[in-house]
Amino acid sequence: MPIKQLPYLKCETGLRARLLLEDGEAIEGCGFGAQGMRVGEIVFSTSMTGYTEALTDPSYAGQILIWTHPMVGCYGIPTKTHSYCDVPLNYESDHVQVEGFIVAELPPPNHYLSIYDLNTWLAKSNVPGMYRVDTRALVKKIRERGVMMGILAVFNEKDVIEWNVLEKELRNAERYDTKDFTYKVSPKTAIIHEPLTKPIATISVLDCGLKYGILRWLLRYGFKVVRFPCWAKPDQLLNGFQGVVISNGPGNPALLVNQIKTVREVAESGIPVLGICLGMQLLSLAFGAKTYKLRYGHRGPNKGVVDVTTGRSYITTQNHGYAVDESSLDDAGFMLWFKNIDDKSVEGVIHMKLPIVATQFHPEGGPGPHDTTWVFELLKKMVLNHGNS
Repeated sequence: MPIKQLPYLKCETGLRARLLLEDGEAIEGCGFGAQGMRVGEIVFSTSMTGYTEALTDPSYAGQILIWTHPMVGCYGIPTKTHSYCDVPLNYESDHVQVEGFIVAELPPPNHYLSIYDLNTWLAKSNVPGMYRVDTRALVKKIRERGVMMGILAVFNEKDVIEWNVLEKELRNAERYDTKDFTYKVSPKTAIIHEPLTKPIATISVLDCGLKYGILRWLLRYGFKVVRFPCWAKPDQLLNGFQGVVISNGPGNPALLVNQIKTVREVAESGIPVLGICLGMQLLSLAFGAKTYKLRYGHRGPNKGVVDVTTGRSYITTQNHGYAVDESSLDDAGFMLWFKNIDDKSVEGVIHMKLPIVATQFHPEGGPGPHDTTWVFELLKKMVLNHGNS
């Protein structure tokens, strides 16, 4: 077992950390946040800012996140009172969703909205973190070998958690690909959100882990939004609504058999539907298309896509580890809408007969970019035109 041991490190937090990957590589560094052990799929984001949004993004449930930018925590953790329609502006959910967080350096914060530093926030959230780590080497490894399972342990520097203990825990852990995380991140009951002005229409959301950024943009466009748990029945999503959004969320879409059946029934009703990220995968699977796992996923705010219907390119925010198989689209009744500029994977689809559009990327782009927020304008037109037809 190769161990990257750095005994000379001084850990200002008084905590040490160990990371064991499923290929046997063992890495030591400093710890922050909560003490304890967490198992998860090891992934990385290419973002420079937006760590608060990423850590609270439900799509990261079950994963240990590596941040590629070396200095993380500079602006601290903002207050939730900074909000729009009572939805916090710098969060994607009410709490931290990742299993663990790995950064290179942990500087002190300085920002007028900050109420905690990153260390304190993760400790309060019972989530372990690791710093003073060569994150560049870790990311290069994942890009070459693909995402893999790992275990992160944070402990008092006077104590130690032995490598054989971590190895046993990792070996016996359930793999990310085989677990349904949507029930963990979904609301337990319906939640109603009102826009600032009189609603133009009321839409329902099948909430498999909805990002607050999507919710804020729906409210900005004048929609009244009702979020339903991921186990909601089709009639709950349809009765009294003028449109439906199938949300983003974590995990392997092929496992969500019940949601796929619900999505098919909702979509076949003829109501306007927008799917985002996991939502696009569920819509595609519902009509018979196939999905596959990407080698290391798309996670970050700098992902280029091209609209194949216009030839225009956009920079988008993405967070997904699975993609829709383009060769299966025709039989499912979908046409290609967007394609990834780098690996040519499917980034958007349009149904050829029904009022259904879907994107693999996040048009709300929290904290940015906002190149594709016009997708919500398209939803607005679909809903209003459908109501008048």
